[in-house]
Amino acid sequence: MEREKFSSRLGFILISAGCAIGLGNVWRFPYIVGKYGGAAFVLVYLVFLVGMGLPIMVMEFSVGRASRKSAARSFHILEPQGTKWHWYSWGAMAGNYLLMMFYTTVGGWMLSYVFKMFSGQFVGMSSEQITASFGHMLEQPVSMTFWMLAITIVGFSVCSMGLQNGVERITKVMMLCLLALMMILVIRSVTLDGATDGLRFYLIPNFRNLVYDSEGNRILGETIYAAMSQAFFTLSLGIGSMAIFGSYIGKDRSLMGEALSIGLLDTFVALTAGLIIFPACFAFGVNPGQGVGLVFITLPNIFNQMPMGTLWGGLFFIFMTFAALSTVIGVFENILSFAIDLGWTRKKAILVNGISLLILSMPCVLGFNVWSHITFPNIGNIQDLEDFLVSNNLLPLGSLIYLLFCVSRRGWGWDNFIVEADTGEGLKFPRWSRFYVTYILPLIVLFIFFVGYRQKFFA
Repeated sequence: MEREKFSSRLGFILISAGCAIGLGNVWRFPYIVGKYGGAAFVLVYLVFLVGMGLPIMVMEFSVGRASRKSAARSFHILEPQGTKWHWYSWGAMAGNYLLMMFYTTVGGWMLSYVFKMFSGQFVGMSSEQITASFGHMLEQPVSMTFWMLAITIVGFSVCSMGLQNGVERITKVMMLCLLALMMILVIRSVTLDGATDGLRFYLIPNFRNLVYDSEGNRILGETIYAAMSQAFFTLSLGIGSMAIFGSYIGKDRSLMGEALSIGLLDTFVALTAGLIIFPACFAFGVNPGQGVGLVFITLPNIFNQMPMGTLWGGLFFIFMTFAALSTVIGVFENILSFAIDLGWTRKKAILVNGISLLILSMPCVLGFNVWSHITFPNIGNIQDLEDFLVSNNLLPLGSLIYLLFCVSRRGWGWDNFIVEADTGEGLKFPRWSRFYVTYILPLIVLFIFFVGYRQKFFA
């Protein structure tokens, strides 16, 4: 059966970017920028994004395009005879499954908040009441299951229509709507009274903020690690989610240029999210470095104080839902392609994987209520464990495998990689970087892996 292809380059860029653009861009990024000093942190983050994230993204794309397969078969086709690189196929599949086992739940929170905002449920509530409302939502297993089901069914329904008619067509519309919503929300946020202080904090670097926190404690090492890890994880590398989209594109464009376009779009969304959040936080005198509470507690409180707050709040959570769904659809397509490359029909792949994911997502849902007593030392609840397994293990180790596969003589090798990466018109992969990506970048990835463990278990 002939391999499906994207109908346009724009579709490939928007869908690949949509898979990378997720809640990490519009939730975690503003939070860590607020925590580690604003504009100066953004500059450090961008350096690591270019130096770490883009090379590995090009490698994933190259493996996918050269093999014309998902992670299920790509290593089998490209690896030297007798080697065992294909063992990681199951690790990539596990990463996609584990990610969706908690991501669909969080996406469901976003969708539920769209309805809460537009229906005016938060109008007149105090900050304490909004906090209690969020906690009450988590304690309701039936409603939590409903919203998780809604996100999952929407994602698989889009994928059921095929690559071009479903995934590409709908994701393109959704991503363009997401970008339009962001522009509307930015205009609203930067025109608030008192927004100037937030813009100054976000856009004018103060390099002292990289070294010392607001209490005078030295945080330089912690800041650099935070920038490295955000740059690394924001692109969803290491579980074949980029390789699958590489398998759907032709040879007319070089892959470095395509990766750069996707990285720029991913970064644009993250930076623009900050332009929405920081001016609003400073305008209403609230701390922007609050993690989960920033989105579900602080921002609803801010929208309450705005004229037409239900409208702006509803639009914000539509934007957040689109960001979540773009990742869900991209990862679902990767899961389905894995099964299709093993010989299944798309219909069978959707039926089996859809039912499996609905069942496997329930522990995360129940981990906030019925099973809230189940916790793991130094990690947290069930969702925290699933996130830890993906973010601290499969993403860095999977990226290391793709990296070593593309540079090692016992893998696919540098010569094969560079030919594939540079095929077509556009920006070429810098050949002078061979020493860096062969000997230095793997050490950086290992550093992120080990420091993540140290912070989790030995801090």
